[in-house]
Amino acid sequence: MVKTAIATKPIKKGLAWKVKNWFVTLPKSFKRHWIIYLLILPFLVHTVIFTYWPMRYLEMAWMNFSPFLGIQNSPRVGWDNFHSLLFGRASDMFFRALRNTVILSIQGLLIGFPIPIIIAIMYHELRMGKFRAMSQSVLLLPRFFSEVTVVGIALAFLRPRTGIINIALMRLGIIEQGIDFVALPQYFRGIFIFLGSWQGAAFGSLIYLAALTSISKELYESAALDGASRLRRIWHISLPGLKDMAAIMFILAMGGLLSTSLDRALLLQRPITYATSDVLATFMWRTAFTTNPANFSLATALSLMNGVVGFLLVFTTNMIKKKFSDADANSLF
Repeated sequence: MVKTAIATKPIKKGLAWKVKNWFVTLPKSFKRHWIIYLLILPFLVHTVIFTYWPMRYLEMAWMNFSPFLGIQNSPRVGWDNFHSLLFGRASDMFFRALRNTVILSIQGLLIGFPIPIIIAIMYHELRMGKFRAMSQSVLLLPRFFSEVTVVGIALAFLRPRTGIINIALMRLGIIEQGIDFVALPQYFRGIFIFLGSWQGAAFGSLIYLAALTSISKELYESAALDGASRLRRIWHISLPGLKDMAAIMFILAMGGLLSTSLDRALLLQRPITYATSDVLATFMWRTAFTTNPANFSLATALSLMNGVVGFLLVFTTNMIKKKFSDADANSLF
């Protein structure tokens, strides 16, 4: 008797099944890998104490909080703070800060995202060990500088009279007198993005370099024997090998789309440059600490909206990645 194979569709396992399976497999995983979980424990405790525990104060977004009255006695105002941000007296400054944040983040992502990949491929292809180590140390040095130091160096270079940039431009005949770049709104975004890329590109390249070292050398050797040039080996082996890592880094970058460096923005901006330099982080800081009286509730509402939008961006980007990628094992959800 000939048995006929019946094609059956794979059963789609829902969220309830995944949660149940997680609770079943978690104790076995603890028992098998308890040392690894023990190493993770300090970071988990730190995250709970300094990230999740303060979230209980998010209820300030629905009240007119006063430090003298406290959380329990401050009057509740419902959604008034959110209405003020979107439609009320703070809406103009909010939408200006939102626009500047999105523009800065997208421009920084378009410019800064490919740079670590390029640096990683360059170091992976570099054969001179001493030069590679020395250049890596030089490129990594800004990562260990504080934002104050980085901005201080930039301000020294950009001084109208004594800055190296202005002196070079005047000697080349491009300008006749020094330009105060920091005081002009049109130059803020370029300076901000350049400093961010200069400080973080080399450190980000280490992640991609680690992914490149995991690619089998036999692939490169086989391609070389087949006559593939170095450029073709990079295009057909190195770049595909970085695809999954680049997808994960892009998802994480999308989560921070509405987050910019508060220290760098505060140190670079001037009141005259608010048109391009006022971002959500600086608007939140001014609302909470420099207004009279300080409006902690409005700043909390803004922070909550920022976090929710960031989560939705991460979730949406990850879902798109899972849909168009075969490597679902590397997904965050």
